[in-house]
Amino acid sequence: MKNKKSFIAIIIIALFIYSSMIIQCYANSAEPPSILIIVSNPPDDLDISIDNGEEIYAGKKIDKVVESYYTFYSSRMKKTNDYILIVTSEDESFEMKLDESLENYNNIFTLDLKSHTLTRGKLISRSIFLVSMRVALTILIEAIIFWIFGFKNKKSWSTFLIINLITQCALNIWINGYSPIQSYIIFGLIFGEFFIFMAEIAVFLLFCKEHSRTRKVLYVLTANFISLLVGGYIISILPI
Repeated sequence: MKNKKSFIAIIIIALFIYSSMIIQCYANSAEPPSILIIVSNPPDDLDISIDNGEEIYAGKKIDKVVESYYTFYSSRMKKTNDYILIVTSEDESFEMKLDESLENYNNIFTLDLKSHTLTRGKLISRSIFLVSMRVALTILIEAIIFWIFGFKNKKSWSTFLIINLITQCALNIWINGYSPIQSYIIFGLIFGEFFIFMAEIAVFLLFCKEHSRTRKVLYVLTANFISLLVGGYIISILPI
């Protein structure tokens, strides 16, 4: 019986992760072609433009708490990869060739102002920090709710930690795959929370023997609803 429960729990979690991957691929394919430059803690007067060989035009700037994004849409670019990036501020000005091969979607680069280097994609250190921060905050919130609902047993808390680490890590790694400025990410978050709800319901009913089935279902519903609200607010103000 114990092996059967473990097998069912693994299948549910695997389906959650697999479904997340499918939705992520679909979301990526829906994004408009563009070049996006991530700059950490830029000066207020920083401007970034691209010389495409025919004209120089500035990127659309979006500010977050600790980052700014400069977006260049491919509708104004030639069918070439020979672009010059022009970076200007009051303190300095420099140019660099954007000689990386461009893809149809998700042309994301990270610009280091100190070293004047451009790296394709999001920095791994940045992704690890942001994913870890979101996971830790979510688990903290849900742990408080778990305690309020009266769960005290060590086994109940072990179940709580294991299932939340798996589902929240999967969800936030999935979110990290989105473009930093994707406007409809909240819909992906809602979809992901639905699968988390289903997975946690199954796991708590199978492995958590403390309290009634109704209380366990109410806990999962409450915790995930609050997590959805907090998560939606976090991704609206902090980098993704």
